[in-house]
Amino acid sequence: MTRIPLVDLAAAHAEVAEEVEVGFKRILAATAFVGGAEVAAFEQEYAAFTGVPHCIGVANGTDALELAFRAVGVGPGSEVILPANTFIATAEAVVRAGGTVVLVDCDPRTYLIDVEAALAAVTPATRAIAPVHLYGQLAPVERLRAGLAGRDIAIVEDAAQSQGATRNGRQAGVDGIAATSFYPGKNLGAYGDAGAVVSASAEWAETVRTLGSHGGLKKYHHDLIGVNSRLDGLQAVVLRAKLARLADWNDRRRAVAARYEELLKGLDVITPVTLEGNEHVWHIYCVRVPGDPTGARRDDIIAKLNAAGVGAAIHYPFPVHRTGAFAHLGGSFPNAEQIAPEILSLPIYPQITPEQQERVAEALAAALR
Repeated sequence: MTRIPLVDLAAAHAEVAEEVEVGFKRILAATAFVGGAEVAAFEQEYAAFTGVPHCIGVANGTDALELAFRAVGVGPGSEVILPANTFIATAEAVVRAGGTVVLVDCDPRTYLIDVEAALAAVTPATRAIAPVHLYGQLAPVERLRAGLAGRDIAIVEDAAQSQGATRNGRQAGVDGIAATSFYPGKNLGAYGDAGAVVSASAEWAETVRTLGSHGGLKKYHHDLIGVNSRLDGLQAVVLRAKLARLADWNDRRRAVAARYEELLKGLDVITPVTLEGNEHVWHIYCVRVPGDPTGARRDDIIAKLNAAGVGAAIHYPFPVHRTGAFAHLGGSFPNAEQIAPEILSLPIYPQITPEQQERVAEALAAALR
């Protein structure tokens, strides 16, 4: 039986293979391995795609977050508020920037940051709030911004899972700063690690670019204590080829999600909810299997799906405060803690066929029995 992967990177590559091969030859001929014309072109094209004026390519999504936090002033003594149900990179980046992580709960229906909880967690030490645009849809940033009116607190958007997603017609970073990841499995994925920061602020953008180039924009002139985090030319070739197809691929993902919604009707699972005003890009199709706080039932279902040749995964098995690295934070976040042992992610990618989705739904129905 042919396996249905969680993500089919080979199918995506097949659509861009010739273009990437030609682009790689350009890079090799020019020996433009770090920076160069391809990187500059990608930055311009991604800025145009997002509607955000400034884009800076960096080495990976975690660096993108750290540099964005540092650009807005996060450092020792400052707090950053973020949801408990995120990938650990969001919290890691705060610590790497010198800040202190403050966790809040998520909305029980959409799994996006609980805006009221985030605003209630603000203290005089708060420097930023980091809403995570989870699974492919944007958090209600405008509600955060309204609640922070008049306060010198930045919103740093974690857009690693939301390339092309919009809220009320606008993408992440349009009114501030956002960090994204181009890890291979993302909607816009490189052939290795890569990331970017987009910003409406020329000042923040210049700071990010400076920090990512050893703290200086001119060779041997180091104005800040920076890091080495730059996008390379080969990855820019891949990203340019895929970016040209991203809108179409996201449309295809939306069709896949709509088909799952129909196929899963009547099954004992909770299907995803799209927040009103959002255009979802379905980076992950996450369902919930309710009823077992230990996660044993969910894990058994995943094992049965895998045995049936269906790729399935968990995004994410533990809230941040339940990981070893951040256990010291403590706290109680009931929604995040309830969701974690119930969620599982089904295969989703632009090239998945209706027949494959039917197999996924049949395997899930059998596993639930």
